[in-house]
Amino acid sequence: MSENNKRKQQDANHLPIVKNEDVEFAAEVADKDDFEASERAQAADDRQEDQ
Repeated sequence: MSENNKRKQQDANHLPIVKNEDVEFAAEVADKDDFEASERAQAADDRQEDQ
């Protein structure tokens, strides 16, 4: 691994862990795909919190 790649990996290891909540979900205008995406996103959040 090159020195530049090592530095990038070290920087990535020190990134803060955050939970983005900047997308508003409006159930009254959501379609089937929106609900499916919301469920997948919640499952991904749950998996991350379990680690």
